[in-house]
Amino acid sequence: MSSFAPTAASGDAAAAAPDANGYLPGLTWKEGEEFFPGVGKIAYEGPSSLNALAFKHYNAEEVVMGKTMEQWCRFGVCFWHTFRGKGADPFGAPTMRRPWDDETESLENAFRRARAAFEFMTKLGVKYYTFHDRDVAPEGATVDESNANLDAVVALLEKLQGETGIKLLWSTQNLFSPPRYMNGGATNPDAHVFAMAATAAKKVLEVNKRLGGENVVFWGGREGYQSVLNTDVKREMDHMAAFFKMCLAYRNKIGSDAQFLIEPKPREPTKHQYDYDAQTCIGFLHTYGLEKDFKLNIEPNHTTLAGHDYEHDILVSSKLGFLGSVDANTGDPLLGWDTDMFPSDIKKTTLTMKVVLEQGGLAPGGLNFDCKVRRESTELRDMFIAHIGAMDAFARGLRNAARILADNKMPAMVAERYSSYDTGFGAKIEAGEATLEDCEAFCKEQGEPKQTSGRAEEYEMIMNHYC
Repeated sequence: MSSFAPTAASGDAAAAAPDANGYLPGLTWKEGEEFFPGVGKIAYEGPSSLNALAFKHYNAEEVVMGKTMEQWCRFGVCFWHTFRGKGADPFGAPTMRRPWDDETESLENAFRRARAAFEFMTKLGVKYYTFHDRDVAPEGATVDESNANLDAVVALLEKLQGETGIKLLWSTQNLFSPPRYMNGGATNPDAHVFAMAATAAKKVLEVNKRLGGENVVFWGGREGYQSVLNTDVKREMDHMAAFFKMCLAYRNKIGSDAQFLIEPKPREPTKHQYDYDAQTCIGFLHTYGLEKDFKLNIEPNHTTLAGHDYEHDILVSSKLGFLGSVDANTGDPLLGWDTDMFPSDIKKTTLTMKVVLEQGGLAPGGLNFDCKVRRESTELRDMFIAHIGAMDAFARGLRNAARILADNKMPAMVAERYSSYDTGFGAKIEAGEATLEDCEAFCKEQGEPKQTSGRAEEYEMIMNHYC
């Protein structure tokens, strides 16, 4: 790589003029420097520490219910928000300028960004990362040029993985940002655009295998409709299923063992997306015979956009055998859009980790921080502090969930609530052996059911005890 001198420091008045976003052009990083100077390896200092750049609760080697915290949590850092995010939102221009980024879509900039990412993840102490194809490498003028760009960056990522031991949790393809996908990718009414989407997925499957990616995620950012008046809904869902089947066939052809994950989201950017929530996705998979080949990557901020509680889709997908991974973020309850904030609510992380413990872990999935610092948090240290706070929140949630299960107070209360199905006529219902006539006969014999309290306030009080 060539050396990159910071233009803004060159003394050239024209070069130092701010751009349309108020940025001074040019790098502030020089070849050979650290990207995050002054930040060392983030250490565990315990709950009494007031050091913002230290873990207070996340102790990677601490054993909880037979596994270490690191094994239970499998934290990942996302490439798009963390290393490509610049603080823009629907109402304002970018607020952040990263010292390694020259604001170009060049391979040199992509190489530099990758090195910054691995320095960050090494200092933070996470073992996994995630990316879209266009996060890590610029799109070219042709398919061959785009593939060549991606291959060049993947070669560096492969080298950095080998040097650091950091692994690829999952990769995916961006089928929502380029203008060609304005009407969707796999559900586009133009077969040519569908073919472009499939071509992008093919390349991602290849590089994911090369990098040892443990999962591949499919997020249908524009797989939906803005108006039913111009949409053949059934045909579009048929096409999406055909796309998934092509991807499965190619994964098997190249000998990849990556787990396939669909990420639900109800809306935004489309009015309605076909992967609305966990139950919608599960119904789709069963409809098209894909239920044995896919699990779900749940993003709680998407869950709340669908009108559910944070933990709803995590719980539902786990209980039905479809929880594969979690994009661990949260939304602001007062805003109606996808804010992708770092989670800090200990009750929510406790409920999440209770599900993870009950299903025996997330592997080969993990807790990927699909999160962005707020647009006002512009310092480099804010990137570390945001991840540290979220990792601590899940560490506390893990410990709380372990105590809930070990004490067995709440689980025993839930079991008692459904105990009428354990024996007698209730067991006959669960076994699928009861008929409507049987139910009628039982009710005539037993009379009116007695009233049983749901005791919701007691459950909430118990939850507060642990959190």
